[in-house]
Amino acid sequence: MKLFFHKVTNWEYWPFQVLYFPIYFLWAYYAVKARSLFFFNASNPKIKNGGFMMESKKQIYDLLPIKHYPKTIIIRENSDFKEILNLVQENEINFPLIAKPDIGLRGSGVKKIKSISELAAYAGKANFDFLLQDLISFEKEVGIFYVRRPFQKNGKITGIVSKEFLTVTGDGKSTIEDLIKENPRFELQMDALKKEYGKQLQQILPQDETLNLVPFGNHARGAKFLDGSEWITPELTETINRIAVQIPEFYFGRFDIMYNTFEELEQGKNFQIVELNGAASEPTHIYDPKHSLWFAWNELARHITYMYEISTQNHRRGVPYLDYKTGIKEYRLHVIHNSKIINF
Repeated sequence: MKLFFHKVTNWEYWPFQVLYFPIYFLWAYYAVKARSLFFFNASNPKIKNGGFMMESKKQIYDLLPIKHYPKTIIIRENSDFKEILNLVQENEINFPLIAKPDIGLRGSGVKKIKSISELAAYAGKANFDFLLQDLISFEKEVGIFYVRRPFQKNGKITGIVSKEFLTVTGDGKSTIEDLIKENPRFELQMDALKKEYGKQLQQILPQDETLNLVPFGNHARGAKFLDGSEWITPELTETINRIAVQIPEFYFGRFDIMYNTFEELEQGKNFQIVELNGAASEPTHIYDPKHSLWFAWNELARHITYMYEISTQNHRRGVPYLDYKTGIKEYRLHVIHNSKIINF
């Protein structure tokens, strides 16, 4: 009951359909103006469906400057496990590593893999294509939303979110499970954590020792999002723009980046791109608990307006929208694929 009231009284936990309900009307308005329900396809012409649905993460990585993201390989569904191990060894990807669906859904199916046996279990269960990646060594993570008009040389950062991982600190007396229950945000992840860690949650964590239970900054997996938009500086904007313009026809989306220090990130040093998200990107700084629901709606509306304007500008220069038949087909595939990931 305590967790139920926590979810009800904190809008950041509301179902996606409820949170976005007013935004659907804005979307309908722009769809009528564009004469296409699927106008988003033109926002990032080189990314499948603009990055709104059914886009391959591997294909997006292949568009990025190779030095800025971790070593990544794709594993096709039903691949022989010996072949998977050979690929891991040939590409010199070491344990622990990260496994995640090639077509993702808000962090579902993302797992830190520590051994060959864990990789075998993941591969045996996965009924989708997935990626294996080097584990990024930097400890801090930030999401940076970037927007650029098709005819502009320079874009802008429209929001930054910093992320606090699901990390507990020991007191020398409490079990890991007890420490998790002290934080409602963490306790909401208890079922998933029990599934992953099992009896390890009954261990007592030594005094002042920290344990990061989910080593990636995903809101749906218990990370706390904080608005870091005050970090937007000319130096950081120049660094992000320098990367963005190297990505063919990328205009709208969010860079999720792990880094060492903010000063080094500003200078373009010691960071790696975890993912680049396209048209489906959220301005995730809205999920800072300090923000009101009205703030969230305003930011969502602002960013959907950016996407509409970019899409129509690209359309005027010859980038097609998805036709209705193809768009519906892609959406149905999206729903089917999401059900696989959710139930993984």
